Amino acid sequence: MSHHIVELNDVHFQYPDGTEALKGITFRIIHGESVGIAGANGMGKTTLLLNLSGQLIPTKGEIVIGEVTLGRKTKQEIRKKVGFVFQRTDDQLFMPTVYEDVAFGPINLGLSEEKVEERVKSALDMVGCFNLRNRPPHRLSEGQKRAVAIATVMAMDPDILVMDEPASNLDPKSRRQLINLLKGFKHTKIIASHDLDLIQDVCKRCIIIREGKVAADGTTEEILSNETLLKENSLELPLSRQCLTIRQTS
Repeated sequence: MSHHIVELNDVHFQYPDGTEALKGITFRIIHGESVGIAGANGMGKTTLLLNLSGQLIPTKGEIVIGEVTLGRKTKQEIRKKVGFVFQRTDDQLFMPTVYEDVAFGPINLGLSEEKVEERVKSALDMVGCFNLRNRPPHRLSEGQKRAVAIATVMAMDPDILVMDEPASNLDPKSRRQLINLLKGFKHTKIIASHDLDLIQDVCKRCIIIREGKVAADGTTEEILSNETLLKENSLELPLSRQCLTIRQTS
């Protein structure tokens, strides 16, 4: 794993129908940082992640991962460096078995059968799902699907982990397991989520996106304790902070 810095400089993105989703995003993420991306629906969070992971290419401005600038000729190189976990696990899991899903990426990298086996075992062990290797993905619980989707990305040995709403549709136990898993990863992590308690638990830095722009960027502690700022961005204090406030005022 190399020490990649993520830099966005005045990044804009416009969809073919004319919708301008990103309107001048600029920030810098250093190696090993865990950064939460928060914001109301439709503010550009998913579009930002799709650009960061090379699934989309900015219409203006630049994204640099390490020393590679994202473009049509370099998007495949960027995708090897940035592992993207989609919000919908069904967009990521499409093979007959868990093993085949996790092996898909390493096989396409041209790795030997022995190396593929090694990558699959390591990735599934990392998420605690090696015992599910022969199961069809559609027979898994949502929590198991989420863990396996992460394993498909980790098997590619990315430098940066990008996740879109990783806790969606998870029960409390699966959500806690996911949080513990993410806290154990040493990768650079960029996580977009409406679950501000998850961001509070996993990320030391938080960026709020509003109408395609950076509305706030700071430590998670200062951002997620600022009730006025959160309300201005159609967000609420994390539930843990709401409970603390209630206890302090009662």
